Amino acid sequence: MIYPFRNVHHPLFFAGCMVGMLYKGKVKEVWSTGDPDVIEFRYTDQISVFDQIIPSLVPRKGESLNRTSCHWFKLVEEANICDTHIIEMNAPDRVLARRFEVIREPGAIPQEMENVFVPLEVICRHYLAGGGWRRYKRGDVGSEEFGFEPGTQLSEGIKLPKPYLEVSTKFEKFDRLLDRQEALQISNLREEEFDSILEIVIKIDEIIQREASLRGLIHVDGKKEFALGPGRTPVLVDSFGTLDEDRWWAADDYEKGEIVSLSKESVREHYLGTGHYEELYAAREAGTPEPQIPALPQHIIDQTADLYASMFERLTGKEF
Repeated sequence: MIYPFRNVHHPLFFAGCMVGMLYKGKVKEVWSTGDPDVIEFRYTDQISVFDQIIPSLVPRKGESLNRTSCHWFKLVEEANICDTHIIEMNAPDRVLARRFEVIREPGAIPQEMENVFVPLEVICRHYLAGGGWRRYKRGDVGSEEFGFEPGTQLSEGIKLPKPYLEVSTKFEKFDRLLDRQEALQISNLREEEFDSILEIVIKIDEIIQREASLRGLIHVDGKKEFALGPGRTPVLVDSFGTLDEDRWWAADDYEKGEIVSLSKESVREHYLGTGHYEELYAAREAGTPEPQIPALPQHIIDQTADLYASMFERLTGKEF
């Protein structure tokens, strides 16, 4: 999570104002500005997978993420789908945004509170891939979970009958999927507020898929985060529609029966292939120290940098 802590005694507060860097996430930093209601997001060239920061930098990755996300925010605003936190992109790898209060204790957000971050992450899946596919393959969920008839044999990459929404936690060490009841308990959202956010996610993804299909891309899945603004109106925050938050495939290859990953998934697949993923999750299950994630080989770094640059151009139609 990349918003300042809710703590007026935090050492970054001085005479009622915050100064300097407020928070450092896995790939983003949050900085104060001269306005206490405005923060600055700074996108780094770091890259992470499986909640681990890889000890390798990907040149201009931060710029690609920032400019891509700002592109999608602009389209959402133009379509009047919902409010967003964006104020202005003030540098290729930086953006000014509205600041929201963050309450980290589950269930502690008052139901009348405004200008507060919603401690949930909404994932919308359109194809069976990534974590959804892994859960199905392990037998944790059946085909009916994804909208198919019970007993249907599914294959990786199959298109889902309708968008499949999942909600996970924020503020825990690892993201954890929630059922509706626990999501409402943690966020203290009203039923109609929760449903409004889910409806907004579907509308945003309709825009993303419309734009992506024009450029020979398939939007496989992605995640969104929200705050509640004045009147507890949903406000789209953080970043989305990038290679970090979303998964993309090449449409031409998919039609030929091939899945060609055009997102950070290619880096995940590298560590799946080396066995690091299995070692990492075995350690987490056993509660033993996690193995350090190895640096990326230079050829993977070069390929990833090229991908972030080329996908920015492909997703936005602009020059990188």
